[in-house]
Amino acid sequence: MIDSQIYVSLMGTSFAVFFMYEQNIIKTPTIALIFITYFSGYLYTKHQNSGKLFYKVLVFNVISGIVSAALIIYNHNDGRLIKWLIIVIIGLLYDSKFLKYFVREIPLFKIFYVGLTWALINSWLILPTFHAEIFWISWLFITALVLPFDIRDMKSDTIVTFPRLIGIQNTKYLAYFLIFISLLLAIFYLKPQFSIAFYLTTVFTFIFIYYAENSNKDSYFSFWVESCSVMPLFFITLQWLTY
Repeated sequence: MIDSQIYVSLMGTSFAVFFMYEQNIIKTPTIALIFITYFSGYLYTKHQNSGKLFYKVLVFNVISGIVSAALIIYNHNDGRLIKWLIIVIIGLLYDSKFLKYFVREIPLFKIFYVGLTWALINSWLILPTFHAEIFWISWLFITALVLPFDIRDMKSDTIVTFPRLIGIQNTKYLAYFLIFISLLLAIFYLKPQFSIAFYLTTVFTFIFIYYAENSNKDSYFSFWVESCSVMPLFFITLQWLTY
């Protein structure tokens, strides 16, 4: 599941569903749209240098794009279609080999850009109007979660990343700070039960970041750190089941 990009797509979708519940706007077509968008995007990024396999991925992504557009047209409105197209373009700009320059090659900028994409889905795509607080909560949290992956890749990265620039420990401090600010915003702006779920998530996220080391197995990052994105939904569901 991890290697096929299904897992990270489920995590991204779960994170969005958490905010959909908080805003009381759960819609199955929207959930399907989010998953397809994440899955096709990460599949494209992973396999764009895979030769013949890439053309199969490209065909799959074209079909996914048609399905996504149909989901939006039949269940939402033209405004959401434009939002979705903008987010797709932002995703393509992140890492597309056919471009002379792409965001992933910009030193230190990658973590903020990944956070931007996830935050726009949570605060803009799935909501009738832009929700600034959800944007910042999402952006800070996801930006912090990308930092352990930079720790994992610090020996293989060819560009300057935070672990290579300021060291592993200072990178962890930066991640702690971003998560702490995200938590403060969640406490002030999310409904009480949702802020509790987010608080519990940050506790586990701090732990996973604390133990993030370059020597860890890839599964530590691709499964355990990635799983932090599903924890808000997990904890809010747990609260409902215990009431």
